[in-house]
Amino acid sequence: MSNPLTHFDNRGNARMVNIAEKPETDRIARAIGSIRMLPDTMTLIQGATNAKGDVLGVARIAAIQAAKRTSDLIPLCHPLALTQVTVEFEADVSSSRINILVSVETRGKTGVEMEALTAASIGLLTIYDMCKAADRAMTIETIRLLEKSGGKSGHFVHPDNT
Repeated sequence: MSNPLTHFDNRGNARMVNIAEKPETDRIARAIGSIRMLPDTMTLIQGATNAKGDVLGVARIAAIQAAKRTSDLIPLCHPLALTQVTVEFEADVSSSRINILVSVETRGKTGVEMEALTAASIGLLTIYDMCKAADRAMTIETIRLLEKSGGKSGHFVHPDNT
């Protein structure tokens, strides 16, 4: 039986997975996460009245940049030529939460799941950073891969994605 943890060789040493023989395919990954905050913090963000300006605009740029730089942050990730990164925010005023949805695409030999997850994480951390003076109790929650397609393992949809 082969080791399901592909980032380790047969002696247990960390390694970058060899993708040289893998075919190039269209690959897409979508990730989601959320940040819960005080209602007053939500009002600041929605009104763009935060002292630092357009919080979601900055968080969008941070998420895109994070997707592009994932291999600099996660040691065994391959650098990828991304063809598209989209970042959407949804304010859920009733639960005082902002959701982030990231979609990352490439045509390559390895998937973009880590890029989507990294982008969602950094987007939410940017919201925290920009609003921490108003609300240090913000909580980042439920960052997860929603879906991925392309490559040998095929299409994956998270079981909670109903």
